[in-house]
Amino acid sequence: MADGEYKPGLEGVPATRSNISFVDGQAGILEYRGIPIEELTAHSTFLETAYLLIFGKLPTQSELDNFDQAVRSHRRVKYRIRDMIKSFPESGHPMDALQTCVAGLGMFYPVREADPDYVFGTVTRLLAKLPTMVAMFHQMRQGNDPIPPDDSLDHAANFLYMLSGKKPDPWLARIFDTCLILHAEHTVNASTFALLVSASTLASPYSSLATAVGTLSGLLHGGANQQVMRLLRQIGSVENVRSFIEEKLAKKERIMGMGHRVYKVKDPRATILQRLAEELFERYGHDKYYEIALEVERVCAELLGPKGIYPNVDFYSGLVYAKLGIPEDLFTPVFAIARVAGWLAHWREQLSDNRLFRPTQVYTGERQQRYIPIEERG
Repeated sequence: MADGEYKPGLEGVPATRSNISFVDGQAGILEYRGIPIEELTAHSTFLETAYLLIFGKLPTQSELDNFDQAVRSHRRVKYRIRDMIKSFPESGHPMDALQTCVAGLGMFYPVREADPDYVFGTVTRLLAKLPTMVAMFHQMRQGNDPIPPDDSLDHAANFLYMLSGKKPDPWLARIFDTCLILHAEHTVNASTFALLVSASTLASPYSSLATAVGTLSGLLHGGANQQVMRLLRQIGSVENVRSFIEEKLAKKERIMGMGHRVYKVKDPRATILQRLAEELFERYGHDKYYEIALEVERVCAELLGPKGIYPNVDFYSGLVYAKLGIPEDLFTPVFAIARVAGWLAHWREQLSDNRLFRPTQVYTGERQQRYIPIEERG
């Protein structure tokens, strides 16, 4: 890259060094600490994967047991957080509620020196409390008391329980746990970069996470899976797919869930999510929107594949979440519940060799202009 060359969106500009995750967009490869995502979704759990991402290695059984127990012990939130949620408008978006709650948490856990005990406590608190706060807002906006966590349930099952009040089928909880692994980390995406900038100022981890949550809420980032479901409803039937897609492309409009800044082949996470969707629909009944999605992928592969535009992680995740009974406006908060693992890994890595982010710019304005007195301005 030429010195001083402007790159819109910082595309292709290295912003940090990291050994947390690896992506090869041409080959469709995603690895966490060198382990392929296919291996982790087949054999690991979300909390084990979170430990791997944050602490840099797969835990021993005793380390995992200790980590799991610590997360379970931090699931409850202060009653003042609950009271704060009471004051939120019922029509407010859950991502706005979550961002506010994460920032508020920091007032209860002030910053100390980032020693191992403080880091471990911060990590386990945030992993534990985000699911509780998302479920709490969902229940309270309906006029219900929040459903307390059930410490006998694992991480994924407990969230589904707090959301519905019913203990989930363990098979469904495992599907959801796999979804959390898939969304846990993805190099320096927009929300992670926002977190790095915040962390580099030595802002608290809670403020840094709140920054990341706010960034994730955007339609071009975490909000895309919600937009995919709206797209499928707009199409309405398999027969309408081709004409709908062709009309969108003629207007140069985006097809939500298609294309990725990094991947020029099908997102490996989308491949796994499609398999999960197939398993879900096979066991719990087919959904017309899944059939529409398959046809959208087929038509887009024909029309957009030559340009390297294929399904990304958002394309099938909404279908899976909907089948799990998760409301549409909670899709992005669920993304945050998973991505907190990657964010915390990057927070630790940034602090290990910190330098304040201070990029430059390409100035395009005028120079050496005369100040015009107000009475002379036309």
